[in-house]
Amino acid sequence: MSASQTFDPWSPEFVAYPYDAYRELRAGPPVSWFEPTNQWLVPRHEDVNALLRDRRLGRTYLHVATHEEMGRPPDPEYLAPFWHLNRTGMLDLEPPDHTRLRRLVSSAFTPRRVNALRPTVERLAGDLVSAFVAKGGGDLIADVAEPLPVTVIAELLGVPVEDRPLLRPWSADICGMYELNPSREVADKAVRACVEFSDYLRALARLRSREPQDDLITALAQVDGLTEDELIGTCALLLNAGHEATVNVTGNGWWSLFRNPDELARLRADHGLLDTAVEELMRYDTPLQLFERWVLEDITVHGVDIPRGSEVALLFGSANHDPAVFADPERLDLSRRDNPHISFGAGIHYCLGAPLARIELVASFGALLRQAPGLRLVREPEWKAGFVIRGLKDLTIEV
Repeated sequence: MSASQTFDPWSPEFVAYPYDAYRELRAGPPVSWFEPTNQWLVPRHEDVNALLRDRRLGRTYLHVATHEEMGRPPDPEYLAPFWHLNRTGMLDLEPPDHTRLRRLVSSAFTPRRVNALRPTVERLAGDLVSAFVAKGGGDLIADVAEPLPVTVIAELLGVPVEDRPLLRPWSADICGMYELNPSREVADKAVRACVEFSDYLRALARLRSREPQDDLITALAQVDGLTEDELIGTCALLLNAGHEATVNVTGNGWWSLFRNPDELARLRADHGLLDTAVEELMRYDTPLQLFERWVLEDITVHGVDIPRGSEVALLFGSANHDPAVFADPERLDLSRRDNPHISFGAGIHYCLGAPLARIELVASFGALLRQAPGLRLVREPEWKAGFVIRGLKDLTIEV
């Protein structure tokens, strides 16, 4: 039950197009063992969806057992700042801590607050695209895809304009730890970013406690029962999760459109397709390819026994191309209505920022379609090395 030989997440060729390997995985056993990362790979939509909701699995196991009891090594001391920041955000917590923290954060990160951001998002997207068009194009990722969500999150949190250039490098360095088997160099950069970002957020949160503003950090600082560490972990999570995926949906999405010129022509002719187009682009070339879960008690998946203490790798990109769920999954169909893609997860860890991400994506794609109706690709892009958080290095465009 070993994984297909074509599943090679460190191969540039695989990262550039993993979907052939996924097809092989789905044609094989429902779960397969992948020795290089000591994980069980789960490639089919039905199983990924079910296991995301299965409370016998968790993002952590530390609420029920120690590392030793789960047969895992202790955390290296040098990673302590990374794990401290990571484990104070809700993504790596399980009930009851997750339930309490998500409820508290949701009381400040409300639908009303998110919807109130829509005019700001649309203005920012329009301004970025105007500047991009005025200079005749450039790198769509650096000039539009990256600045928009970082600026939106900074506006939401209340990060002063002069400090905003710090955010993207911190986020990129921290997110390096979410790749498979990260190196010590990657870990050291992530730890340094965690320390610097935590110190910055702590100082800003204390300032907002003394001098309240109309921003999310102030709102979180006023939430009764939310500790300072939890506030910091929440803000870090909102930055990391709140823009990495949006950046990559934008880059991967436009690259998908350029590779499918008939669909791009449909979208140019009918901007009313934008909402379904954004959902389809998230499905077609998924930004988060893999999400991990720990097995908290022995489970059996399609006759395969997976013991407590194991780790499963839920393959979002494969699930989103499963022909059992999506008709003609290899085809980009911007008007696809039946589209239960799993790009935002499922269950209790479903992405809290999904509504904001959709607002950002519709705004940026819409602004580009309106202001640069003839934008064209200059050269084929290269992919970054990461597989888990998968995106392009750049996307050079002329308008």
